[in-house]
Amino acid sequence: MIEYLRGEIAELTPATAIIECAGVGYEASITLNTYSAIQGKKEAKLYIYEVIREDTHQLFGFFNKQERELFLLLISVSGIGGNTARTILSAFTIGELCDTISSGDEKILKSVKGIGLKTAQRIIVELKDKIVSIAAGIPTAAAPATPNINKETVNEAVSALVMLGFPAAAANKVVQGVAKEQPESTVEQLIKLALKQL
Repeated sequence: MIEYLRGEIAELTPATAIIECAGVGYEASITLNTYSAIQGKKEAKLYIYEVIREDTHQLFGFFNKQERELFLLLISVSGIGGNTARTILSAFTIGELCDTISSGDEKILKSVKGIGLKTAQRIIVELKDKIVSIAAGIPTAAAPATPNINKETVNEAVSALVMLGFPAAAANKVVQGVAKEQPESTVEQLIKLALKQL
């Protein structure tokens, strides 16, 4: 079992990170929160959750233990797999998700791709009491810088949404619309806003 990876960031997209440790590159699926936390750094430490099945061997990486703990709680809910949990964690910050579950706001949860009303209700019922300890230990993150919007930012946001399972045409249309309304958005802000519309 891999607890964490610490090494040089060889490649980074809003959906995946390749961390080089002692000459070996490990690819981990990441959330937007993790992307924001390690973007621009040369090295990173990611807490890992490993999925090993007959047909797949996948690593999920998280910038802190709270995010990994929340991921583990989400996949414990019937009907939620690793990629759906990652999409949920990309649509909200840890604090926002804890608040949404605590307040029982199924409408906001339902706005995430792949989450229907019954699944949203299950998340709230099963996790409401379990997230208390996570919510208490949430670190406060510095706000990311907001450079001027450019084509590269839009393209990166679209490719991340495609990696998360959205059709390219739909992702492009929504991201372009968000970029016009909020031209100062960063890649992660564009993706978060687009996730609420897709």
